[in-house]
Amino acid sequence: MNTRDQIIQKLVPQKFNKLGVLWVALLSVISIAGIIAYIDQIIKGLKVTNLGDYAIWGIYISNFVFFVATSFVGAFTASVLRLTQKKWRTPLVRIAEMIAVAATIMAGITIILDMGRPDRIIHLFIYPRLQSPIAWDIIIITIYLGFSLLLLYIPSIPDFAILKKYYKDKPFLSKIYGFLAINWLGSPEQIRIHLKSIQVIAVTMIPLALILQSVDAWLFSTTYRIGWNSTNLGPYFISGAFVAGTGALIIAVFMVRKFNHLEEFITEKHFDKLGRLLVFACLVYLYFNMNEYLLPAFKSTQGEVEHLSQLFFGEYSILFWFTVGGGLILPSFLLLFNKMRKPLPIFIIAILVVLASWWKRYIIVSPALLHPFMPLQGVPEKWHHYSPSLHEWIITGGTLALCMLIVTFFVRFIPTIPIQRTLDEMGITETENNQNL
Repeated sequence: MNTRDQIIQKLVPQKFNKLGVLWVALLSVISIAGIIAYIDQIIKGLKVTNLGDYAIWGIYISNFVFFVATSFVGAFTASVLRLTQKKWRTPLVRIAEMIAVAATIMAGITIILDMGRPDRIIHLFIYPRLQSPIAWDIIIITIYLGFSLLLLYIPSIPDFAILKKYYKDKPFLSKIYGFLAINWLGSPEQIRIHLKSIQVIAVTMIPLALILQSVDAWLFSTTYRIGWNSTNLGPYFISGAFVAGTGALIIAVFMVRKFNHLEEFITEKHFDKLGRLLVFACLVYLYFNMNEYLLPAFKSTQGEVEHLSQLFFGEYSILFWFTVGGGLILPSFLLLFNKMRKPLPIFIIAILVVLASWWKRYIIVSPALLHPFMPLQGVPEKWHHYSPSLHEWIITGGTLALCMLIVTFFVRFIPTIPIQRTLDEMGITETENNQNL
């Protein structure tokens, strides 16, 4: 077996082992449970949730904002890294693109979960109100998903051609990969068009990613609600997306490296660079958190005092300080040390960051809704509080599991590390190897 064949053998997607099968089974069970709970919600209506007159969004929209944030860094980071042409980024970009596609798909699905009449989703496309931020949210997510799929698919075309030959003894797989390869021969003209196409898509994805995050922020800030009525919300969302997405990328890279035995290609250097990026993202987000919470505290309007007191010392204080301390301050401090940027320590830190990032979206959404514009006299006490029902938790868990399941199947059938680019960077060509036979 020549060098080229050895590299291909190492980078070809591997079958699930027993642990992989167990992982897929677990995610499938959780996803199915979420689907069943959602069907029950459709039959019985939103009364099975704890959403109401005050908490009109709750955990579903929190989860939606989390998926949008996670998708941001996948597409944005992959686009920026592709434009830099740095060799060290090769093992990371496709994993980031897989996360972007999966998270964007689930963001779109999560919007539907919050609708009392999901059969009317088509009306958002047929009768959009362009003055409504939600209409723009739907439009940008649809466009963003399309470009995310292109950013994942087009760079993979040369690898699909390699897999077509690799699976020549398995006609079904060879035919599928051959179809995806769209007659790729690796000619100079094809390579030129291919590289140009990737550049165009990467450049387009950067403003699309920024617009997606900004539209979400505008959707909140245009409501004039206490807690959301801030011109800081756009960069606040974008910087928070960097934190959530970078954490998710570190987790995915660690697991792919561990279970596909790719230590030769994904080295400690990659985790060191990701750790530095995460520190930077956490510090930037911490700065915008100071803007978001300290400035309103100094202004001290009555509504803002009540809202901040609820976050700092009240019902949501434990979650708030966990997201700030455990999700930003502690990771920033730990990752300043080289030892903490090694694969296992940074993996554990990334899990903490992602958990805190998810809860961060929850406390962005829920507490603000409990401060209505005109509080009514004599309303039930439960209107002033919100905690998700069992249906909401099961459905939310199902969406998170389904997102991970999509990434898992991407990893199973698409090379997570670009094969052709790796061969090119190593100076290995098919012609050279044929001459050596």
